[in-house]
Amino acid sequence: MEAARGEAETVIFSAIDSLMHKTGITPKDIDILIVNCSLFSPTPSLSAMVVNKYKLRSNIKSFNLSGMGCSAGLISIDLARDLLQMSAYYAPAFFGYLLGKCLKRQNPILEILKLGLVVLGTFAVLWWPYLYSVDASLEVLSRLAPFERGLYEDYVANFWCTTSVVLKWKRLFTTQSLKLLCLAATISTCLPSMIQLVRFPSKRGFLHGLLNCSFSFYLFSFQVHEKSILLPLLPASLLAFEEPFMFRWLIYHALLSIFPLLRRDKLVLPYAVLYGLFGLLYYTTGGRKDTTEIYSFYSTLKSSAFACSIFLHMIYMTVTPPEKYPFLFEAVIMLFCFSQFFLVFIYSNSKQWALSKTSIQEDAEKKRL
Repeated sequence: MEAARGEAETVIFSAIDSLMHKTGITPKDIDILIVNCSLFSPTPSLSAMVVNKYKLRSNIKSFNLSGMGCSAGLISIDLARDLLQMSAYYAPAFFGYLLGKCLKRQNPILEILKLGLVVLGTFAVLWWPYLYSVDASLEVLSRLAPFERGLYEDYVANFWCTTSVVLKWKRLFTTQSLKLLCLAATISTCLPSMIQLVRFPSKRGFLHGLLNCSFSFYLFSFQVHEKSILLPLLPASLLAFEEPFMFRWLIYHALLSIFPLLRRDKLVLPYAVLYGLFGLLYYTTGGRKDTTEIYSFYSTLKSSAFACSIFLHMIYMTVTPPEKYPFLFEAVIMLFCFSQFFLVFIYSNSKQWALSKTSIQEDAEKKRL
């Protein structure tokens, strides 16, 4: 054990020392640490060893991967990319909320200038290690937006993959044109939520903004993976107590959308167990009831959609697709989940804008006082 740890320390520390020497970064500049070792998985972990050795920050995002063979290398790269992409999914909501807060202050111009200086300073510090060459900067950007991998992969339940059943986007447009289309679609669908946050900033509206903006990226941006649905699911989870109806509606179909991927990875049993545990914990007698959804249109729609979801699970597991259409069921699940995601997206945007009335009333009461 000691010999194995000593060998791991030699390899890992020498690689990190070389990286820091070439790039000029310091341990305090590191935000994310991912350590991958297929065979050796000690306790404390290798990632903890690196954190202690270099005195990394206490709030660093640390991941220790092991026991997955050669595939762990690809997983670690994909994990790093997703952690970097997460900031892009949530950035419009942060921008709108912070700008709206600044505009509500007594001296909005000064507040905006201070916010702008902080943002530019933070951006400069984070990008400083990559500004020593153009190639290094382009390498980071290529990780954030892997255009060479195409518009979409597999059967992700977003707009481009779903509509490709009818419109063959990759044949009709060049990659450059598709980039511009995705950019325009993503920005235009983010704008309503951002405008609401700028005009009527609130904590609950901010959570809806995170959900709506991340949904815009998932539904309309370039090169989206199935598991990216977890990014809209995070703010939806934070809204679970205020919007239990929307949370349940989204999580069931988010799980269904990644079910084909998990089945290919032979993770059906863990998926079924976690699915059952969620239902068991969520529907306990102490759980909060959403009385507003009783006898409503959305309640009927959600119940019907949930029944369809269970039915598709059963069909996908038990029925063999025709030889001519081997991915028929994946396509059906994709079409169904996209329809539900789009409805949740519209519903959440309407809920966010409904908060504007409350903000207007509160502002009117403050002026009276």
